Amino acid sequence: MDTSQQPPAGPRGIDSGTTWGAAPYPVLVADPSGDVVEVNAAAAALFPSAVPGAWLRCVVPAWIADAHARTGSPAADPGDAASGSPAVEPGDAASGPPTSPVHGPVGDRTFEAHPTRTDDGDVMWWLVDDTDRRLAEDALASERKRTAFLAGASSALLSSLNVERCMEVTARLAAEHLADAAVIVAPPRGRKVPLTYCGPDGDVVHRQVQADLEQLPGLSDALRGFPPVPSRWIDPAAVPEWAVPDRFTDPVGSAVVTPLPGHGVPAGALVLLRSGRQSAFTESEEVFARLFASRAGAAMSAARMYAEQAAITTTLMRDLLPPQLHSVHGVEFAGKYLPSGQADRVGGDFYDVHPGTDEGQESLVVLGDVCGKGLDAAVLTGKVRNTVQALLPLAEDHQRLLGLLNGALMNSHHTRFVTLALASVVRSGGTVRLRVTSAGHPAPLIVRADGLVETVETRGTLVGAFWDITSTTVQVELAPGETCLFFTDGITEGRGGPLGNELFGVRRLESALARCAGLPAEAVVEHIQMLAAQWVGRGGHDDMATVAVTAPHHAHLSAVNGHTRGRYTA
Repeated sequence: MDTSQQPPAGPRGIDSGTTWGAAPYPVLVADPSGDVVEVNAAAAALFPSAVPGAWLRCVVPAWIADAHARTGSPAADPGDAASGSPAVEPGDAASGPPTSPVHGPVGDRTFEAHPTRTDDGDVMWWLVDDTDRRLAEDALASERKRTAFLAGASSALLSSLNVERCMEVTARLAAEHLADAAVIVAPPRGRKVPLTYCGPDGDVVHRQVQADLEQLPGLSDALRGFPPVPSRWIDPAAVPEWAVPDRFTDPVGSAVVTPLPGHGVPAGALVLLRSGRQSAFTESEEVFARLFASRAGAAMSAARMYAEQAAITTTLMRDLLPPQLHSVHGVEFAGKYLPSGQADRVGGDFYDVHPGTDEGQESLVVLGDVCGKGLDAAVLTGKVRNTVQALLPLAEDHQRLLGLLNGALMNSHHTRFVTLALASVVRSGGTVRLRVTSAGHPAPLIVRADGLVETVETRGTLVGAFWDITSTTVQVELAPGETCLFFTDGITEGRGGPLGNELFGVRRLESALARCAGLPAEAVVEHIQMLAAQWVGRGGHDDMATVAVTAPHHAHLSAVNGHTRGRYTA
């Protein structure tokens, strides 16, 4: 009987008019031997060659054919006695279980194929187009990866406030994750352009070159903070040699130039390079490069601001920090300062020694304590020290000097006051003479050669609190080996000890000073400061400052070539 005009038969045991035939999803049925049994309209449109009787492997992608082959060996037709083989009942193990869903491309789309066993042992393949879902999943995974990279990059960039270190981290991360090579272009310094290179090998090189920034399109604009030009506008052949790392030997295939935004002022520009063997930068990659550059620029700008502030602070601190004292005209001077806070370098305590211009002229010792702690007190400290420096021509008259200083503080905007101890010191033969004046400051102590401790009976009004001040000046002498110790109340009022709340006190200070008889000035201040620091331990304390003036043992006057004036040596 001629059956060529009859429609193809449906799957055995399944009505071809059932809903799967009209399903919008491609559905394809094949028998265990791999022959196509039937397809619906959607499958016929997707696989034009998939007609009944065709071999499945010739009409569908290999990933579907391979999955179908894994369903098991072909089964005999039920009830086919002519075959001489026993019938295989539906669902028999010889038919093999259907495989799990498989996934693969069909043209420019991707599909997930789900197998279903029919009652007759055939396999019905349902194909679901999951292109959009897969793209969304890939995009989500990419964004998660990029977010994790940006988080790690931010931590690495912010781990250091060193400008050079930030540039190195930026270049290395960019070359490793965004391109084949990266170049950091810092703002030019005159005719010199600082560059930081990182090539495929990961080595970072710093260099300064004389370069025409206009040679690289968009670089000048990026250094001024303007938006970057698209990568497709940059001719790779136009990238100048100075913008390419030495070990980047391949021809440049594509380049990205993006600004490194800073805090108000651009931190520089980032240049990314890929070789011709790599694909060009996509628009998405350029956007991601700008996100990375924004974080890198912020970190570099913060590091640069920190470096500038540190330089300014160092310059200002140079005049605020107590000086290093030494012997002057045959008299030993030593000082030591301990600020109240561990993070502070300056505070309200200060001291200075202003040497006389010759052997017979007095040197002026100034020890002061400004009300308060920290930087605010240090600002007034600097003003007091500069004012005393200006009043040195009047140093012989302590009362007049203190009066002029008091007037300067009363007429300023500062509401703080200061206590001072002044001492005019001169060597006379084997002894050292001092004229000592206190302005609201603790009276200094003298340790004699035999260990006896005396108090210099001087007192006066603190400076900067009242318009009228008074003070008394006392003259004392130091024999060889004797020391006059000036100190601030941070020493005597330091709380600590076994119970943690007991004052160090004047008596304890006198006892400690008595054991310093005959010691050099440097040893005296070290001993006193060490005991006071041990007493307060880790507890809070006020600023501590001490100055020792010592008459050295066996000093003599030496001459230089018989013509110039002599000097005292110990």
